[in-house]
Amino acid sequence: MLPVVVVQGGAGYVPSEKSEASKAGVCAAARSGYAVLQSGGSSMDAVVEAVSKLENDPNFNAGCGSVLTTGGNVEMDAIVMDGKTLANGAVSAVRNIANPVQLARLVMDKTSHNCLTAHGANQFAQAMGVPEVPQESLITEYSIMRWRKNLAHDANPVESQMGKMGTVGAVAVDKEGNVACATSTGGILNKMEGRVGDTPCIGCGGFADNQVGAVSTTGHGEAIMKVTLARLILFHMEQGQSAEAASDLALDYMKSRVQGLAGVVTVDPQGHWAACFNTLQMAWAAVQKDTLHYGLYVGEHFTQGIDEP
Repeated sequence: MLPVVVVQGGAGYVPSEKSEASKAGVCAAARSGYAVLQSGGSSMDAVVEAVSKLENDPNFNAGCGSVLTTGGNVEMDAIVMDGKTLANGAVSAVRNIANPVQLARLVMDKTSHNCLTAHGANQFAQAMGVPEVPQESLITEYSIMRWRKNLAHDANPVESQMGKMGTVGAVAVDKEGNVACATSTGGILNKMEGRVGDTPCIGCGGFADNQVGAVSTTGHGEAIMKVTLARLILFHMEQGQSAEAASDLALDYMKSRVQGLAGVVTVDPQGHWAACFNTLQMAWAAVQKDTLHYGLYVGEHFTQGIDEP
Protein backbone atom coordinates (compact mmCIF):
# COMPACT_ATOMS: atom_id res chain seq x y z
CA MET A 1 0.00 0.00 0.00
CA LEU A 2 2.94 2.36 0.59
CA PRO A 3 4.04 4.83 -0.48
CA VAL A 4 1.07 6.96 -1.62
CA VAL A 5 0.44 10.61 -2.45
CA VAL A 6 -2.93 12.32 -3.02
CA VAL A 7 -3.30 15.89 -4.32
CA GLN A 8 -6.19 18.29 -4.83
CA GLY A 9 -6.39 21.36 -7.03
CA GLY A 10 -9.28 23.13 -5.35
CA ALA A 11 -12.97 22.48 -4.78
CA GLY A 12 -15.61 24.57 -6.52
CA TYR A 13 -16.59 25.16 -10.10
CA VAL A 14 -14.10 24.54 -12.90
CA PRO A 15 -15.11 26.17 -16.21
CA SER A 16 -15.06 23.73 -19.12
CA GLU A 17 -12.15 25.48 -20.82
CA LYS A 18 -10.00 24.84 -17.74
CA SER A 19 -11.07 21.29 -16.90
CA GLU A 20 -8.41 19.44 -18.96
CA ALA A 21 -5.62 21.72 -17.72
CA SER A 22 -6.81 21.20 -14.14
CA LYS A 23 -6.75 17.42 -14.46
CA ALA A 24 -3.35 17.50 -16.16
CA GLY A 25 -2.01 19.77 -13.40
CA VAL A 26 -3.02 17.55 -10.48
CA CYS A 27 -1.79 14.42 -12.30
CA ALA A 28 1.62 16.04 -12.90
CA ALA A 29 1.80 17.12 -9.24
CA ALA A 30 0.89 13.64 -8.00
CA ARG A 31 3.52 12.07 -10.26
CA SER A 32 6.16 14.49 -8.93
CA GLY A 33 5.30 13.74 -5.32
CA TYR A 34 5.33 10.00 -5.96
CA ALA A 35 8.75 10.20 -7.64
CA VAL A 36 10.09 11.76 -4.42
CA LEU A 37 8.62 8.91 -2.36
CA GLN A 38 9.94 6.24 -4.73
CA SER A 39 13.46 7.65 -4.45
CA GLY A 40 13.30 7.33 -0.66
CA GLY A 41 12.15 10.86 0.16
CA SER A 42 9.94 11.59 3.15
CA SER A 43 6.21 12.26 3.02
CA MET A 44 7.04 15.90 3.89
CA ASP A 45 9.40 16.14 0.90
CA ALA A 46 6.67 14.66 -1.31
CA VAL A 47 3.81 16.98 -0.31
CA VAL A 48 6.00 20.09 -0.58
CA GLU A 49 7.14 18.98 -4.05
CA ALA A 50 3.56 18.28 -5.20
CA VAL A 51 2.15 21.55 -3.88
CA SER A 52 5.09 23.56 -5.28
CA LYS A 53 4.22 22.13 -8.69
CA LEU A 54 0.62 23.35 -8.29
CA GLU A 55 1.82 26.78 -7.09
CA ASN A 56 3.85 27.04 -10.31
CA ASP A 57 0.82 26.21 -12.48
CA PRO A 58 -1.25 29.33 -13.34
CA ASN A 59 -4.43 27.21 -13.58
CA PHE A 60 -4.64 26.97 -9.79
CA ASN A 61 -5.41 29.51 -7.06
CA ALA A 62 -2.00 29.37 -5.36
CA GLY A 63 1.37 30.84 -6.21
CA CYS A 64 1.35 32.23 -9.75
CA GLY A 65 -2.42 31.75 -10.25
CA SER A 66 -3.56 33.42 -7.03
CA VAL A 67 -6.74 35.49 -6.88
CA LEU A 68 -6.56 39.19 -6.02
CA THR A 69 -7.61 41.18 -2.97
CA THR A 70 -10.03 44.11 -3.30
CA GLY A 71 -6.93 46.30 -3.74
CA GLY A 72 -5.67 44.15 -6.62
CA ASN A 73 -2.85 42.52 -4.65
CA VAL A 74 -1.78 38.92 -4.14
CA GLU A 75 -1.69 37.69 -0.52
CA MET A 76 -1.04 33.99 -0.02
CA ASP A 77 -1.34 31.46 2.81
CA ALA A 78 0.27 28.03 3.24
CA ILE A 79 0.80 25.29 5.82
CA VAL A 80 2.82 22.08 6.21
CA MET A 81 2.58 19.48 8.98
CA ASP A 82 4.69 16.43 9.81
CA GLY A 83 2.72 13.55 11.31
CA LYS A 84 5.74 11.97 12.96
CA THR A 85 6.43 14.83 15.38
CA LEU A 86 3.37 17.09 14.88
CA ALA A 87 5.83 19.78 13.79
CA ASN A 88 4.20 22.35 11.54
CA GLY A 89 4.88 25.64 9.84
CA ALA A 90 2.67 28.20 8.16
CA VAL A 91 2.68 31.61 6.51
CA SER A 92 -0.25 33.96 6.00
CA ALA A 93 -0.91 37.07 3.90
CA VAL A 94 2.56 36.74 2.41
CA ARG A 95 3.42 38.70 -0.76
CA ASN A 96 5.99 38.41 -3.57
CA ILE A 97 6.90 34.77 -2.85
CA ALA A 98 6.70 32.22 -5.68
CA ASN A 99 6.30 29.18 -3.42
CA PRO A 100 4.66 29.92 -0.05
CA VAL A 101 4.58 26.20 0.80
CA GLN A 102 8.39 26.12 0.76
CA LEU A 103 8.46 29.16 3.05
CA ALA A 104 6.01 27.41 5.40
CA ARG A 105 8.41 24.48 5.58
CA LEU A 106 11.26 26.83 6.48
CA VAL A 107 9.11 28.24 9.31
CA MET A 108 8.75 24.67 10.58
CA ASP A 109 12.42 23.73 10.12
CA LYS A 110 14.21 26.96 11.03
CA THR A 111 12.11 28.70 13.71
CA SER A 112 10.47 27.86 17.03
CA HIS A 113 7.18 29.32 15.75
CA ASN A 114 4.23 27.76 13.95
CA CYS A 115 3.13 30.69 11.80
CA LEU A 116 4.57 33.93 10.45
CA THR A 117 2.38 36.54 8.83
CA ALA A 118 2.55 39.32 6.23
CA HIS A 119 5.61 41.60 6.55
CA GLY A 120 7.21 39.36 9.19
CA ALA A 121 6.94 36.34 6.89
CA ASN A 122 8.57 38.33 4.09
CA GLN A 123 11.37 39.48 6.40
CA PHE A 124 11.97 35.85 7.37
CA ALA A 125 12.03 34.84 3.69
CA GLN A 126 14.68 37.46 3.03
CA ALA A 127 16.76 36.22 5.97
CA MET A 128 16.53 32.66 4.61
CA GLY A 129 17.69 33.76 1.16
CA VAL A 130 14.30 33.13 -0.48
CA PRO A 131 14.14 35.48 -3.47
CA GLU A 132 11.24 37.91 -3.77
CA VAL A 133 9.45 37.91 -7.11
CA PRO A 134 7.59 40.86 -8.65
CA GLN A 135 3.88 40.73 -7.88
CA GLU A 136 3.13 40.88 -11.63
CA SER A 137 4.66 37.40 -12.01
CA LEU A 138 1.96 35.98 -9.71
CA ILE A 139 -0.98 37.65 -11.49
CA THR A 140 -2.68 36.09 -14.52
CA GLU A 141 -4.97 37.77 -17.06
CA TYR A 142 -7.71 35.47 -15.81
CA SER A 143 -7.30 36.72 -12.22
CA ILE A 144 -7.44 40.35 -13.38
CA MET A 145 -10.59 39.65 -15.39
CA ARG A 146 -12.33 38.02 -12.39
CA TRP A 147 -11.18 40.83 -10.08
CA ARG A 148 -12.52 43.58 -12.35
CA LYS A 149 -15.80 41.75 -12.86
CA ASN A 150 -16.33 41.40 -9.12
CA LEU A 151 -15.54 45.04 -8.34
CA ALA A 152 -18.75 45.94 -10.22
CA HIS A 153 -21.43 47.26 -7.85
CA ASP A 154 -23.95 44.70 -9.17
CA ALA A 155 -21.59 41.71 -8.85
CA ASN A 156 -23.11 38.55 -7.37
CA PRO A 157 -20.96 37.47 -4.38
CA VAL A 158 -21.83 33.79 -4.90
CA GLU A 159 -21.14 33.87 -8.60
CA SER A 160 -17.92 35.77 -7.89
CA GLN A 161 -16.30 32.58 -6.63
CA MET A 162 -17.38 30.61 -9.71
CA GLY A 163 -14.69 29.78 -12.21
CA LYS A 164 -11.90 30.24 -9.70
CA MET A 165 -10.93 27.15 -7.83
CA GLY A 166 -9.77 27.27 -4.25
CA THR A 167 -6.81 26.08 -2.33
CA VAL A 168 -4.41 23.36 -3.49
CA GLY A 169 -2.97 20.65 -1.28
CA ALA A 170 -1.47 17.21 -0.83
CA VAL A 171 -1.20 14.37 1.68
CA ALA A 172 1.24 11.48 1.59
CA VAL A 173 2.50 8.39 3.40
CA ASP A 174 6.13 7.40 2.85
CA LYS A 175 7.77 3.98 2.96
CA GLU A 176 8.35 4.38 6.71
CA GLY A 177 4.63 4.96 7.32
CA ASN A 178 5.03 8.65 8.17
CA VAL A 179 2.20 10.95 7.06
CA ALA A 180 2.35 14.63 6.09
CA CYS A 181 0.14 17.33 4.62
CA ALA A 182 0.68 20.61 2.74
CA THR A 183 -1.87 23.22 1.66
CA SER A 184 -1.44 26.52 -0.22
CA THR A 185 -3.82 29.21 -1.47
CA GLY A 186 -4.29 32.69 -2.84
CA GLY A 187 -7.44 32.94 -0.73
CA ILE A 188 -10.89 33.99 -1.88
CA LEU A 189 -11.60 36.33 -4.75
CA ASN A 190 -11.74 40.05 -3.91
CA LYS A 191 -11.06 39.39 -0.22
CA MET A 192 -10.27 42.27 2.11
CA GLU A 193 -6.58 43.14 2.45
CA GLY A 194 -5.18 41.11 5.34
CA ARG A 195 -7.90 38.44 5.26
CA VAL A 196 -6.57 35.06 6.37
CA GLY A 197 -8.62 31.93 5.79
CA ASP A 198 -8.45 28.32 6.90
CA THR A 199 -5.31 27.28 5.02
CA PRO A 200 -2.56 28.35 7.48
CA CYS A 201 -4.62 27.45 10.56
CA ILE A 202 -3.65 24.10 12.06
CA GLY A 203 -6.59 21.68 12.11
CA CYS A 204 -8.44 23.71 9.50
CA GLY A 205 -6.39 23.85 6.29
CA GLY A 206 -4.55 20.69 7.21
CA PHE A 207 -3.50 18.30 9.94
CA ALA A 208 -1.17 15.29 10.07
CA ASP A 209 -0.65 12.75 12.85
CA ASN A 210 1.02 9.37 12.38
CA GLN A 211 -1.37 7.85 14.89
CA VAL A 212 -4.40 8.70 12.72
CA GLY A 213 -3.71 10.13 9.27
CA ALA A 214 -3.40 13.34 7.28
CA VAL A 215 -5.85 15.75 5.64
CA SER A 216 -5.61 18.76 3.30
CA THR A 217 -8.75 20.85 2.80
CA THR A 218 -10.11 23.23 0.17
CA GLY A 219 -13.30 25.26 -0.06
CA HIS A 220 -14.95 28.11 1.80
CA GLY A 221 -12.32 29.04 4.37
CA GLU A 222 -14.55 30.75 6.90
CA ALA A 223 -16.84 27.70 7.04
CA ILE A 224 -13.89 25.28 7.26
CA MET A 225 -12.54 27.24 10.24
CA LYS A 226 -15.84 27.09 12.10
CA VAL A 227 -15.77 23.28 12.17
CA THR A 228 -11.95 22.80 12.14
CA LEU A 229 -12.54 20.48 9.21
CA ALA A 230 -9.17 18.71 8.96
CA ARG A 231 -9.10 17.82 12.65
CA LEU A 232 -12.79 16.85 12.59
CA ILE A 233 -12.08 14.25 9.89
CA LEU A 234 -9.23 12.77 11.93
CA PHE A 235 -11.53 12.69 14.99
CA HIS A 236 -13.94 10.48 13.03
CA MET A 237 -11.01 8.28 11.97
CA GLU A 238 -9.98 7.96 15.63
CA GLN A 239 -13.49 6.67 16.26
CA GLY A 240 -12.91 3.90 13.71
CA GLN A 241 -14.21 5.44 10.49
CA SER A 242 -12.33 4.91 7.23
CA ALA A 243 -10.62 7.83 5.50
CA GLU A 244 -13.50 8.10 3.02
CA ALA A 245 -16.34 7.71 5.55
CA ALA A 246 -14.72 10.18 7.97
CA SER A 247 -14.27 12.73 5.16
CA ASP A 248 -17.89 12.41 4.02
CA LEU A 249 -19.21 12.65 7.61
CA ALA A 250 -17.28 15.85 8.28
CA LEU A 251 -18.26 17.43 4.94
CA ASP A 252 -21.94 16.59 5.58
CA TYR A 253 -21.72 18.13 9.05
CA MET A 254 -20.11 21.31 7.72
CA LYS A 255 -22.78 21.67 5.04
CA SER A 256 -25.67 21.18 7.44
CA ARG A 257 -24.21 23.18 10.35
CA VAL A 258 -22.72 26.22 8.58
CA GLN A 259 -23.91 25.81 4.96
CA GLY A 260 -20.32 25.50 3.76
CA LEU A 261 -18.98 23.59 0.76
CA ALA A 262 -15.53 22.03 0.65
CA GLY A 263 -13.31 19.22 -0.54
CA VAL A 264 -10.58 17.16 1.10
CA VAL A 265 -7.85 14.65 0.42
CA THR A 266 -7.30 12.21 3.29
CA VAL A 267 -4.93 9.34 3.97
CA ASP A 268 -4.30 6.93 6.85
CA PRO A 269 -0.88 5.53 7.89
CA GLN A 270 -1.63 2.20 6.15
CA GLY A 271 -2.08 3.96 2.82
CA HIS A 272 -5.87 3.96 2.50
CA TRP A 273 -6.87 7.27 0.89
CA ALA A 274 -9.86 9.33 -0.19
CA ALA A 275 -10.66 12.40 -2.28
CA CYS A 276 -14.08 13.72 -1.22
CA PHE A 277 -16.03 16.92 -1.96
CA ASN A 278 -19.56 18.33 -1.91
CA THR A 279 -18.93 21.06 -4.49
CA LEU A 280 -19.63 20.66 -8.22
CA GLN A 281 -16.06 19.67 -8.92
CA MET A 282 -12.63 19.12 -7.41
CA ALA A 283 -9.58 18.23 -9.48
CA TRP A 284 -7.71 15.45 -7.66
CA ALA A 285 -5.10 12.80 -8.37
CA ALA A 286 -3.38 10.02 -6.45
CA VAL A 287 -0.52 7.63 -7.14
CA GLN A 288 -0.16 4.27 -5.43
CA LYS A 289 1.51 1.04 -6.60
CA ASP A 290 2.59 2.75 -9.84
CA THR A 291 -1.05 3.47 -10.71
CA LEU A 292 -2.33 7.00 -11.32
CA HIS A 293 -5.89 7.71 -10.14
CA TYR A 294 -7.65 10.99 -10.98
CA GLY A 295 -11.01 12.71 -11.37
CA LEU A 296 -12.88 16.01 -11.50
CA TYR A 297 -16.60 15.35 -11.02
CA VAL A 298 -18.37 13.53 -8.16
CA GLY A 299 -18.17 9.80 -8.78
CA GLU A 300 -15.50 10.15 -11.45
CA HIS A 301 -12.46 7.89 -10.98
CA PHE A 302 -10.05 7.17 -13.83
CA THR A 303 -6.96 4.97 -13.52
CA GLN A 304 -3.91 4.39 -15.70
CA GLY A 305 -0.32 3.24 -15.38
CA ILE A 306 1.96 5.96 -14.04
CA ASP A 307 4.14 5.78 -17.15
CA GLU A 308 1.23 6.15 -19.59
CA PRO A 309 0.99 9.64 -21.15
